[in-house]
Amino acid sequence: MAFEPQEKKEGIDASAVLAEGVKLKKGLSKTELKQQQETQRVALEEERVYRKGVASIKDLIAPASMKVEPSFVRLGDIYCRTLFVVTYPRYVSVGWASPIINLSAQLDIAMFFYPIKADIILKQLKKKVGILEAEISGNAQTGKPRDPIAETALRDIEQLRDDLTQGIEHFYQFAFYCTFYSSDKDELERITANVESTFAAMLIYTRRAYFQAEQGFNSTLPVGNDELQITFNMSTSPIASSFPFTSAELTSDNGILYGVNRHNNSLILFDRFSLQNANAVIFATSGAGKSYTIKLEVIRSMMLGVDVIVIDPEMEYKHLSDAVGGTYINISLSSRSKINPFDLPRPSSESYQVEDLIRSAVITIKGLLRLMLGKITTAEDSILDRALLETFAKKDIVPGADITTLEPPILQDFQDILEGMEGTAELIVKLKKYTEGTFSGLLNSPTTVQMNNQLVIFSVRDLEDELRPMAIYTIVNYIWNVVRSERKKRILVIDEAWWLMQSEDSAKFIFALVKRCRKYFLGITTITQDVNDFLTSPYGQAIVTNSSMQLLLKQSPAAIDLIARTFLLTQSEKYLLLESGVGEGIFFAGAKHAAIQVVASYTEDQIVTTNPQQLLKIEAEKKAFAEAQKEKAG
Repeated sequence: MAFEPQEKKEGIDASAVLAEGVKLKKGLSKTELKQQQETQRVALEEERVYRKGVASIKDLIAPASMKVEPSFVRLGDIYCRTLFVVTYPRYVSVGWASPIINLSAQLDIAMFFYPIKADIILKQLKKKVGILEAEISGNAQTGKPRDPIAETALRDIEQLRDDLTQGIEHFYQFAFYCTFYSSDKDELERITANVESTFAAMLIYTRRAYFQAEQGFNSTLPVGNDELQITFNMSTSPIASSFPFTSAELTSDNGILYGVNRHNNSLILFDRFSLQNANAVIFATSGAGKSYTIKLEVIRSMMLGVDVIVIDPEMEYKHLSDAVGGTYINISLSSRSKINPFDLPRPSSESYQVEDLIRSAVITIKGLLRLMLGKITTAEDSILDRALLETFAKKDIVPGADITTLEPPILQDFQDILEGMEGTAELIVKLKKYTEGTFSGLLNSPTTVQMNNQLVIFSVRDLEDELRPMAIYTIVNYIWNVVRSERKKRILVIDEAWWLMQSEDSAKFIFALVKRCRKYFLGITTITQDVNDFLTSPYGQAIVTNSSMQLLLKQSPAAIDLIARTFLLTQSEKYLLLESGVGEGIFFAGAKHAAIQVVASYTEDQIVTTNPQQLLKIEAEKKAFAEAQKEKAG
């Protein structure tokens, strides 16, 4: 009878089953009849369970097991511990909970607010005022020293009474709990100790939920149940300061516009030269807007009088150069623009030791020769070192000489020196490819380029892939010589920097520049879409460490874990980078960072766009305008 309503609800014809049971009674013994009825009952129960379903929503979201310990709860393989705040200082700063919400750990935070009627609190405060005044008055009459604690409490209570009476403040009982999760018990202990020390540094004292671990865990679940009921009396102002989600403000009086803060729609105005160093790194997938962002920075920096130098691997900056009247230098085998790797820094007001300049040039050129000649033995390295010194000496560039009036050697002079030395036959064979062979038009010539413009762009698009690392190395060395000759605000943009990370010598050279450029008022921007190649290099990691400004745009799933480990991203920040649109990402400036949306005006967009469809439209408009002008003139 007990199953009858459920059977009808589930659509099972119970009467038919009972009727069948009556038929079975005929010709059966008592034992057989009981077994038959039991079989029917089991079948009926199985049918009921089948129709209901073997798993409910609770079954899907519930942990496999739960074990309650004195100081934590174990959910399957996960350990959970709850902390609650018991004491606050007299003053709390705005966003005091931010260090916890930004902690690199999995956690839940629960805050409960219990409003209390003002008349009840005013009545209690009135009694407290009477007690304190009597205590202070009694101390004064008996000649006891004044009690600063009682006097301070009296002033605070009087101020609170005034604010409550005027409706400026409201009174609450406030509860703050946080539950931390970890798959390792020792890790949970470390996180707990870290949080306790962080709060203690702000004079906020916490306790672990001993023998109330389950109640603490339940209190931080998103169901709104406060099972701990551990509260602290607070008025509106300190409670408002407990709001944990504070966004970084990157707005300053000086600098350029980088974009809009997606947290609060404020403008991100920043001067990279105000940081510890002016270096920057930009990581993004192809088409995420990294070149677009850098072009905007170039235009806006030029408006503030900053010189900009760009190494352009894909001729993306040609339209920008034409728009602002920059110098565009195309480096190729057939180009008239040449750079001599043997150039020395230009003379300046600062005194240089010629011997140091020669030694620095020899070290730099040896790095280039390793790129050109491949693997070099220790003996060959020693020969190259001596040959380079003799090459400079051939042009009278020796310690004590006046290098301002001397012409530097070229690669052919170096080959001539090698031909007069023993054990250099193999080196000469490799070198002839760059002096007499296919690649002779690149490095074997005096410098013919000039950097006397506010914007100078070096294009290496027309170079073969094999020659690009050598060309970029030579260009960067030439730029470095110019930078050392005159101190002024400059930005050097190295696009597709992973080309230089492929070789240890070129990576080491770029890293050395990143470390030293601050002394010469230079900021180096390295851009790459090959995040894995860049960050797996020890020099790439060091370049990121020595760059005070970083910009992360949309990332690929294959690289996001490496990015997250390098920049200590939270889970939400990882998802933000994976789901970002074009020009969206995270902007880091020193210790602050914020989600950014890069924005541009219509005119800027027409100058810096890299969208092929948009570029074709601009070219068509230019052509139509030129034809209209021609017809008008005719």
